[in-house]
Amino acid sequence: MNKILFDQRWIGEHGIGRFAKEIYRSSTQKASLELKGNPAGMFDILTLTAYLFFHKGYFYSPGYNSPFFFLKRTIFTIHDLNHIDFMENSSLLKRVYYNLILKRACRKSKKIFTVSEFSKQRIVDWAKIDKDKIFVLGNGVSESFNYNVPKYKCDFKYILVVGNRKAHKNEPRALEAFLSANIDKKVKIVFTGNISDPLKAIIKSYNAADRVIFSGRTSDQELASLYKSAEFLLFPSLYEGFGLPVIEAMACGTPVLTSNTTSLVEISKNAALLVDPNSTDEIRASIERLFYDEELKQQLRTKGLIVAKGFIWDEIRQKFDTQMNMIINE
Repeated sequence: MNKILFDQRWIGEHGIGRFAKEIYRSSTQKASLELKGNPAGMFDILTLTAYLFFHKGYFYSPGYNSPFFFLKRTIFTIHDLNHIDFMENSSLLKRVYYNLILKRACRKSKKIFTVSEFSKQRIVDWAKIDKDKIFVLGNGVSESFNYNVPKYKCDFKYILVVGNRKAHKNEPRALEAFLSANIDKKVKIVFTGNISDPLKAIIKSYNAADRVIFSGRTSDQELASLYKSAEFLLFPSLYEGFGLPVIEAMACGTPVLTSNTTSLVEISKNAALLVDPNSTDEIRASIERLFYDEELKQQLRTKGLIVAKGFIWDEIRQKFDTQMNMIINE
């Protein structure tokens, strides 16, 4: 078995999709699965198992889907255990899948990839497997995010929040901390994406419609410009398996204020201002500190640029190729 059956259905522009797209560019010999449909769909385990019955070769998924059988020739990727650790983002069906199907796959599969030491340890503890079965590939930063990107053109100062309105992103608390912070009221907060009902209610309670902007859907180039012009990135997430916006901001030379939990301490190293994401008061105080402390901002910019250089897709692909070659040549 000298080829990898790569589940290209995951390929996209964001999240796991971006990871899949970049890994697919590796030099490992690959054959795309001749399957359609959602790889995270309810019945995919059946169609995938049937497909592998008729096709030889190792199966690799850049996401968390696996067949029911043929696990000895299955390699897959678990980016985090968000659906287990953060119930607000999950569903009964998703938890059943993780606990009955994915946990079994972890124990019987050939190899598991993940993106951080934090996620690796959580998988070890949850699935009760040997840590040597899991390899940390990490994540890379798109070349769109770099120090030389053009600034976003606007006539006001702003703090940037990059998120998707999911509960673990902690955006209502971030917004309340910003609106209660003792900083110039002309300063705005910019959220990527669209408004949600919880955020709308907070804006109304503070009568702050003129201080909050929602960017809508953005391209990588637009997001990079938003990073570049921001006073800093505000990313007080409650749970991350990696936390890519932290590294994207650093790559653009933007200071970062993020959480002292999960993977965020690991990936930000000593190049971000860390806060307890459960404390609105601590987030508020840190917003005030970072907004006014120009020396601290410059220190974080300098350190962040160095940290971001450690997250290069070419290096991630080299790790992937090395691991796959070891498996193929066993």
